Amino acid sequence: MLTPRKTPGKVIVKLGTGVLTSGVGKLNTARIAEVCAQIAALKANGTEVIVVSSGAVGLGMGRLGLKKRPSETALKQACAAVGQSLLMQTWQAGFEPHGITVAQVLLTHEDLMARARYLGVKETLARVIGYGAVPVINENDAVSAAEIKEVGRGFGDNDTLSAMVASLVGAQFLLILSTAPGLVDMEGTGKIVPVVEKITPDIEALAGGTTSETAVGGMVSKLSAAKIATKSGCGVFIASGAEPDIIPRLLGGTGPGTFFVPSGLHLEAKKRWLAYFQRPSGTISINLCAVPVLLEQGRSLLAVGVTGTKGEFAAGDVVDIAGPDGAVIARGKSSFASKEMAAIAGLKGEQVRALHPSRKRIEVVHRSDLALL
Repeated sequence: MLTPRKTPGKVIVKLGTGVLTSGVGKLNTARIAEVCAQIAALKANGTEVIVVSSGAVGLGMGRLGLKKRPSETALKQACAAVGQSLLMQTWQAGFEPHGITVAQVLLTHEDLMARARYLGVKETLARVIGYGAVPVINENDAVSAAEIKEVGRGFGDNDTLSAMVASLVGAQFLLILSTAPGLVDMEGTGKIVPVVEKITPDIEALAGGTTSETAVGGMVSKLSAAKIATKSGCGVFIASGAEPDIIPRLLGGTGPGTFFVPSGLHLEAKKRWLAYFQRPSGTISINLCAVPVLLEQGRSLLAVGVTGTKGEFAAGDVVDIAGPDGAVIARGKSSFASKEMAAIAGLKGEQVRALHPSRKRIEVVHRSDLALL
């Protein structure tokens, strides 16, 4: 396994329900205490740590006497509401011997979509960490299940949430700890893949879902999270949370698990926000000539390269940008509404200016508002 920096500045530790519990609604307090001790030691060496913790729904299920994850939205919300307080009590108890205070942070996707709220969350986390506390983050399932998850607009799982938090704060490493020992090559050697340089279709084919009654996602969601985090310059570990001293062993380069190498391209903060924290309102399709203009030359998208649109969006909305094959290659803010695009698609700059003489910008998506994916 690759050896990371010995003393990283910021680390995100994400723990799955299977790590925190020993059955439906049964907390594994001994393991939580072990994780808290490892995090306390990491903090003592100068590393800032943020915890992303699953488990609220599972704990609520146990307290309410449920054996299977409910399909009814209101019941899932009730489980989350009951379980969240139990989850935070457990984390505080685990950190208490080390003199560390925890801070509950519950997020929905809307908290990170709006730029002002996104920056507010970032500032709150910085203040909490500045006082020596450990933020414990979870998706706000008690309110988001009905309004977001069921229409496909939520994080969907805490793996994705942890990757977005890693991008938000500029973490060096994200540790996804679950019952999975890493990415296992089930089709070949049957062993853990120690290092993944790039997440290719062959790597994705190794992933599988989950059959746990309390968990969401599985290796598929972990690979999705690794994509987001590595593109933000964050190295990602996937490993078993049951391994002793797993956190210092991973960061020391000796722990069992899979390490995903971060991309060499570090997106600036605004472009990370555009790329990973938004839900696009529509899609702008471009021709073959426009693809290298965006990908290789780093220029703005002009109307001459546009071939069409999908969906309805207003000027200023975030949209996907897709090549001739339909693959999304970028995301950005459109200067024109979808209704205006039909009239300017394929036109040269002077023609667009003639149609819109009062516009300050005639670029469809300016390069400062465009992030490559």
